[in-house]
Amino acid sequence: MIFMTRDNSSKYKDMKKAVALRYKHGDNAPLVVAKGKGFIAEKIIEKGMEEEIYIHQDVDLVNSLIDLQINEEIPEELYEVLAEIIFYVYNLDRQRGKEDGQQSGKGD
Repeated sequence: MIFMTRDNSSKYKDMKKAVALRYKHGDNAPLVVAKGKGFIAEKIIEKGMEEEIYIHQDVDLVNSLIDLQINEEIPEELYEVLAEIIFYVYNLDRQRGKEDGQQSGKGD
């Protein structure tokens, strides 16, 4: 999952920011796996689009995540908002799978 925004402040107007998170079953919390501004953000977003990874735009969330280190877990105060987004993406993926005629075979 990738979170992105544009920085509309001062001389860096329209510079993109992006933070990529990974969450695997069994992880304590999502981890930052990539982050950057400007050109780096563009590349993160480009790679996400190539891999069909959900990209979410949220200024406040990106600004909270951009200061974390690579491989750092997100802080507890972001659990609820990220859980809602992860649930939304999970439902989108399930819906897409059914629309594409893919069945998991697990009784859905």
